[in-house]
Amino acid sequence: MKFYSTRDKNICVSGAEAIALGLAPGGGLFVPECFPAYAPDAAKDYPQLARDIFGLYLDEFSADEIAEIVRRSYQVGNFPADPAPLASVAGVEVLELWHGPTAAFKDMALQALPHLLSASRIKAGHDKDTVILVATSGDTGKAALAGFAGVEGTQIIVFYPLGGVSRMQELQMLTTDADNAFVVGVHGNFDDCQRAVKTIFNDAAFRTRLADGGKEFSSANSINFGRLMPQIVYYYHAYNQLLRAGKIKMGDKVDIAVPSGNFGNILAACYAGKMGLPVRRLVCASNENRVLTDVIASGRYDRRRDFFTTASPSMDILVSSNFERYVYHLLDGDTAAVAELYAKLDAEGVFELPAAAIAKMKEQLWGGCAPWDEVAEAIDSVYAAEHYVMDPHTAVGYAVCKQYQATFGADATPLILASTASPYKFPAAVLGALGEDVAAIAELEQGSALAELTAGEVHYALRGLDQLPICQDLTADKSELAEKVADILHV
Repeated sequence: MKFYSTRDKNICVSGAEAIALGLAPGGGLFVPECFPAYAPDAAKDYPQLARDIFGLYLDEFSADEIAEIVRRSYQVGNFPADPAPLASVAGVEVLELWHGPTAAFKDMALQALPHLLSASRIKAGHDKDTVILVATSGDTGKAALAGFAGVEGTQIIVFYPLGGVSRMQELQMLTTDADNAFVVGVHGNFDDCQRAVKTIFNDAAFRTRLADGGKEFSSANSINFGRLMPQIVYYYHAYNQLLRAGKIKMGDKVDIAVPSGNFGNILAACYAGKMGLPVRRLVCASNENRVLTDVIASGRYDRRRDFFTTASPSMDILVSSNFERYVYHLLDGDTAAVAELYAKLDAEGVFELPAAAIAKMKEQLWGGCAPWDEVAEAIDSVYAAEHYVMDPHTAVGYAVCKQYQATFGADATPLILASTASPYKFPAAVLGALGEDVAAIAELEQGSALAELTAGEVHYALRGLDQLPICQDLTADKSELAEKVADILHV
């Protein structure tokens, strides 16, 4: 299996090299040359699915090597026996992706990526230490830190927007005490952090300085195919659960709804469909930062708009990196056209897809957005009817699911909703939606208050964070991030 850059058809590497590099030279993203066929199988558990799917894309690895990567990634202790259970909630099949060690869906991939990256570096003949650069809108940062902290031969630097993540998310990152981990609060938004990571990656002089110091960059963001590939697994796992429950028969189609900011999680569902998972339509849910909703409706990607800080911060994104991979597939692998569109996005802040690509996209995707009043209503109504507590990101997805069903009519096709975070990561927003006076509750007591109100239990990864020492105190302006990286790495 070969991997090509979205922006240059002459850049072709192995799967191991694609994971080791993270980002293609010239700024493109790596995409597989084809999508191997793979059928659902109700008899297979999560690790079996992961072994099969990893092996299809990384065929230069032996079956034993893949099995060891999967064993380390999804062993009990990292996840419960079922890492991603389904819950039937008010006409939607909620796929709970937050039972891992940081209470967010990013764990499903970021517990695997360090093992994938370590094995890929060896397989691809890389002998330098790896520097992981991460831009986070909330959840990726801690999930990456949990995966890479303490891993020999790596250093990890996480950029996050100051004031742009929940206090719980911030504390998860700032209490990281591994010697190889660095967290930098940025005076800017997530797009500033993400843009800086890409700029540093593509700075040839900086990479030379790094190489002279015995180091090389890679990424834990979903620009790395090693992050994207593991996310395919849980959509097959959801389908298999529906088969085992007798809710569908083999071959029956499903719809999949994903609250999305950077487009990676929904792209993984798209890739599952290309491999043979019976998917009828993908539903892309946005909050007030509705750039994806608009491009799906019009074919016009325009980041020249106001940026909103919302109660679903992991979706507060205007430049969705993984949408580039989707554009590549819409344009049938025309790398020159992709490069032209993204050069225009960089220069002018906008591009328009060709008419044929727009028509193809509308056959596959439906987009909707939900402002806070709809999100709060979703949290409150679902709890009242089902005694089920949703976090704000999941609630964005649920509200858009209801829009989708109102548009097309609810039918017998199951609608799977990716639930991306535990409600206890965002207790203030959830308590407020449930009618509680949040201002009267101390910030770090809000999780306990939510658990008491709903007779629930705070996710184990979120307990006692206020008792841990703050180990990270770095901050920087968005224009200073390259210098900050150089200072941290002493290059």
